[in-house]
Amino acid sequence: MTGALHTGLMLFSFVVVCESEPTHAGPDRAGDLHEQSKLLHLTSNWAFHLVNESLDFSGADRFCRGQFSSLVPVEQSEDRGGVLELLQQAAHRTPVWVRDPAKAASKPLALSKQYLQFPALNFPRDSREGFARVNMSFPALSSISVCVRVQWNPEWNEVSTIFSYAAPVFTNEFQLRGQVDMQGRILLALIIHGKHLPYKASFPNDGDWHHICVTWRLSNGHWAIYVDGDKKDMGSGSDTSRNIYGDGILILGQDQDSFGGNFTEPFFGNITDLNVWNMSLEARHVRALSACSSKTQELLFSWNLEHVSSHPVVSEVQALLFCPVHQQMELQGCRTLQGGSDQPPLLGLTDCSDPLPFICRSSRERFLKMKQIRDSQTSQPTAFMSQLLKLSNHSQAVLGQQPSGRGSLSQVSALLEVSVQALQDTQQEGLQPADMVSLIQLLSLAANVPTQPPTKETSIQELSQHFISVADSIISADNALKWQAIKEVVNGPMDVVNTIDQMVTSLSASLMAETDHMTILRPNIKLEVQQQWLQGGSRGSSESRGSSFCGPETERLTNLDCISVPNQKIQDLHNNGFHKLTLVNTWYGSLRPLFNREENITMVPTVTDGSQRYLSTVLGSSLISTTVLGDDQPLSTAVSFQLQHRVQNPTGTVYDPVCAFWDFDLNPEAGGWWNTRGCDIVSKHHGYTVCYCNHTTNFALLLQVYEAQRSPENEKALQVLTLIGCGVSLCGLLFTFILFIAVGVPKSDRTTVHKNLIVALSVAELLLMCSDWASANEAACFMVTALLHLFFMASFSWMLVEGLLLWSKVVSVNISEDRRMKLYYIIGWGLPVLIVGVTLAVSVDEYKAEDHCWLNVKTDTIWAFVGPVVFVLAVNAVVLCRVVMVTVSSARRRAKMLSPSSASKMQTFDLTW
Repeated sequence: MTGALHTGLMLFSFVVVCESEPTHAGPDRAGDLHEQSKLLHLTSNWAFHLVNESLDFSGADRFCRGQFSSLVPVEQSEDRGGVLELLQQAAHRTPVWVRDPAKAASKPLALSKQYLQFPALNFPRDSREGFARVNMSFPALSSISVCVRVQWNPEWNEVSTIFSYAAPVFTNEFQLRGQVDMQGRILLALIIHGKHLPYKASFPNDGDWHHICVTWRLSNGHWAIYVDGDKKDMGSGSDTSRNIYGDGILILGQDQDSFGGNFTEPFFGNITDLNVWNMSLEARHVRALSACSSKTQELLFSWNLEHVSSHPVVSEVQALLFCPVHQQMELQGCRTLQGGSDQPPLLGLTDCSDPLPFICRSSRERFLKMKQIRDSQTSQPTAFMSQLLKLSNHSQAVLGQQPSGRGSLSQVSALLEVSVQALQDTQQEGLQPADMVSLIQLLSLAANVPTQPPTKETSIQELSQHFISVADSIISADNALKWQAIKEVVNGPMDVVNTIDQMVTSLSASLMAETDHMTILRPNIKLEVQQQWLQGGSRGSSESRGSSFCGPETERLTNLDCISVPNQKIQDLHNNGFHKLTLVNTWYGSLRPLFNREENITMVPTVTDGSQRYLSTVLGSSLISTTVLGDDQPLSTAVSFQLQHRVQNPTGTVYDPVCAFWDFDLNPEAGGWWNTRGCDIVSKHHGYTVCYCNHTTNFALLLQVYEAQRSPENEKALQVLTLIGCGVSLCGLLFTFILFIAVGVPKSDRTTVHKNLIVALSVAELLLMCSDWASANEAACFMVTALLHLFFMASFSWMLVEGLLLWSKVVSVNISEDRRMKLYYIIGWGLPVLIVGVTLAVSVDEYKAEDHCWLNVKTDTIWAFVGPVVFVLAVNAVVLCRVVMVTVSSARRRAKMLSPSSASKMQTFDLTW
């Protein structure tokens, strides 16, 4: 293979070094391949890849995911053995990154959950006796900080004590109280050593949760009150002659007029997250605590209801708290492993930002399938790849410089630009599965490219435009069969959606550097990024407003796929300290055909009253998403959306919509799963459904498919009608048959045909009346089904014979009666036996319906009855028309012969009638 061709292929493979071929041909080629093979180790289940290039833990994790694999965990013996074998054969003795699955997450982001749940104490308004006591002994304190979250009852406007600390020798040692002023604010004041400080710090009496911290230190008598992370009041010069006495009692919700009793000034509302430190917290500590962070140094008491005793009127509740300010949390899940031929393996911990080599792990089947795809791409380049190589001849240096999957912004932008041009030039040929795998890897690389300053806005804009163009080509509905061909390698189309989310989130700050609105529209994707500056922001300081985004409109139709963040939620973000809000909205119109029926869907039926039978759940709409960034940090907030139903209702089926989202953390090995947690239906309409979810992500409608079933009352009524109708019909048939015998009707072919038709109909109706009793036994039900099929088929066959008999009497009289009867018996009984026999031989497993004794109407088996019936009706219709024509013609000739007068027309009509 030429060097140019390999360079072009390596552009899209982005494989680890162990899978890359050298880019030159020569005598060292075999030696290079031998060295490369040392970086790969296969076991019966897994393929391990050693990437001998140093990245931090986050970069290593992203690179492995870009290779459709993951950082190797080492909790299983097979994993650890495979890793050590790989390190030994590669003679690698330095530490490598591995994943620690014992940690809850491996994301370098603390912002994935903005709402946290805390156990809280509720102090009810209907009793003034409620209190709670902290069960611990406090030492003498030269410094103290107490932080607590409170939810004030808006209906209470008298003085209340949030907490009070009393010592045996002095009751009003340290206390925080509040009262409502004329403006509806809650004013706070401290009591230290019995000295009542002024009411000055405040927060609105809005019924929401508020974080309060009070600090004091002996050295200079400095005290401060913080509300929601901001310092609201401070001072110094209070009594500095002594420490706060030890061995005291800390009471929540009451003032102590005596040591541990004589409670007055009760608090009404909720209290949670009370923590006490033996130090005076700094402002940065308080801001972090307000953001639901933690500080364990000098912590005397940490909130735990097991260490709190309360009055019986005080109850435990769960508080859902919003944490408005965020900071980077320590990365979880990073571990190192070191091993060699002469030393035992050593698991360790280090700074997650250290650059280290790493090991990726994928399933053996996925690795072999990936290798097969790459080999086919190497041996026979596709039209797209050939055009790509042709276009990239002028930039070989750029295209071959990132075998490890890293690259600069300009390099990745150049790769995307060349790819877009190649896609346009080969649009008629289309993408092949190998092209799609390579392009998905390119998107994964581009989504994680570092935007190191200085960065031109135009380059970011171009990269995002090219990125969406490539993604749009991959998720086109024309590629549905090709997605099935690569499903063993790529988890599915949601991998592309994930890369788009990552790209826009990481580049949003640069994209919005000079503008507040940007839209990218492609046939299958619409992306919109809009930026709002809330009050206090720098650019315009606009009022907070709601955000609404809809899919693309056509000339004929208005797109009903819309999503919005409610105005109240945006106002809440502003109230919690955010100044800049970035909303990233995306619509995907072509994903539904790319999913297999019921793929990645496990749903419990929502209709369980027996009126409908659950069949399956399918993806029934486009995909729409919203990502919210507050001050360039990801947030989670409630959204409302509506989506059109994109699935047609077949006859006899009912669709029940379910609001769902794609959960990437649910079954991560498969790339995610559909989930309904936190989503509810607001309203159902003809053709679309409105939903509300308490978080932001990628949303869609799942449609549960039901088959309409009769209610037990209707089923009983139908059984009664069947028995009555068939009983009356059966009596009539038997009476007719008896008349044929008793009256002594002359024997003829017509009489014989009538008798056979009566027998076939009678047996069929008798079996139909007994079919409900037979349904309890599988074998008996199968037998009844076959006999019903046979005798109803015989009934229609003898009806066909009736038509043929009429034809022979009126139209054609060339066949003798004996020959006709032999033919009639063959048609009347032989044809039904043949049809039933062939049907049983071909589809015995799909012959009977699941819940009743008749043919399966959900498969082609039903055509073994419907087809012959349609044929019989068509033949008899032709016979009827022909017989009527002959009869009318004969009547007209007869009328002319008998009465040539003017009254002959009326006589002709009478005769015809």
